[in-house]
Amino acid sequence: MPVAYKTATLDNGLTVVGEIDPDAVSAACGFFVRTGARDESPDVMGVSHFLEHMMFKGTDTRTAEEVNTDFDNLGADHNAFTSSELTCIYASVLPERLPDALDILADMMRPALRTEDFDTEKGVILEEIAMYKDSPFWVLYERAMEEYYANHPLGHRVLGTDDTIMQLQRDQMDAYFTDRYSADNTTLAVAGNADFDAIVDMARERCGHWNTTDASRNTDAPAPHGGALHMTSEKFDRAYCLMLAPGPAMDDDSRFAATMLARVLGDPGNSRLHWALIETGIAEEAAAAFGERDGCGDFFVYASGDPDRFDQIQDIMDREIDGLIASLEEDDLERLRNIAATRATLEGERPKGRMIRLGTLHSYPGSYMPLEEELAKIQAVTLDDMRAVWEAFPLEPRLVSTLTPAGDG
Repeated sequence: MPVAYKTATLDNGLTVVGEIDPDAVSAACGFFVRTGARDESPDVMGVSHFLEHMMFKGTDTRTAEEVNTDFDNLGADHNAFTSSELTCIYASVLPERLPDALDILADMMRPALRTEDFDTEKGVILEEIAMYKDSPFWVLYERAMEEYYANHPLGHRVLGTDDTIMQLQRDQMDAYFTDRYSADNTTLAVAGNADFDAIVDMARERCGHWNTTDASRNTDAPAPHGGALHMTSEKFDRAYCLMLAPGPAMDDDSRFAATMLARVLGDPGNSRLHWALIETGIAEEAAAAFGERDGCGDFFVYASGDPDRFDQIQDIMDREIDGLIASLEEDDLERLRNIAATRATLEGERPKGRMIRLGTLHSYPGSYMPLEEELAKIQAVTLDDMRAVWEAFPLEPRLVSTLTPAGDG
């Protein structure tokens, strides 16, 4: 039996979407809130991620221990994530336990936000920020995003900073929650072996009282900032280069060709950068990727290695970027189609993957398409499509950011 796509909207604006497969042996559901670091004012940067933590700290009817125990009693695979544009909590279970999982998740979506929990969890967030400071990639990436997006909130750090988290007050979090975590800014996604109508009825019972706020987001494409950014650190002994440049937005079908371009350039194991930098032993890491966002997108090119070879690494990165379009061949396209189709199919093979894909796409108005349609669009990409993306987004203006050992330059 084919997967059936279904959707419903509650009176308060909560959207419920499903890809129902009676033959699946599991089921998954999750709440997706259209909010993240880009929706925060600078003084509360990190509050979305902090709120994700607070959802596990208990509700008016469950303690933090009971949240975890109730999930464990179901045998649930449960987790959460926060990005610059989206917050999600989800669970994957056996089909007969889906209603119980939804009950827990719906309860978590209205956390108690107790002051004592807030104060305790603040220390956990600060420890997490400190951990990322030990990762040279993240040190460079976060600083590069701030430079690249300048004063646009897409440059905000998802975890926030030491200062913003230290200064954040519980009442500020509560105000942000009330505004952004409203019914009309939330999608409930379900996939797998589930009774969709029963899920909608349960959502109406458990979530029908949620407030409506008409929460919005400015999706005008920001002006990217190219140029150079150089950082040094005594903590690291390798050299790192990260390049950022504009790409198509989430609602632009050329994102499929953009993804293929990035994979030709820097996919792990078989790409221009891999053969030029990794197989030759010149660099230790090399990658390229494309990420679509609400109103814009960005290309990402990264490499790291011995500081003594850093100039050579950067020269090769530039050479491979500049020669990318001229080097494209039909064999590249066939290989990429197969890889992309396999990845998309594997992502959608299990209900959990379908649920995350479904909820994510529905959080971007106009971006949802069935997996089968996405696969068809991937298969339809041509070399001319990839060249057209390059004409529109030639990896310029390009921010070139570097991190080297202190005293190295």
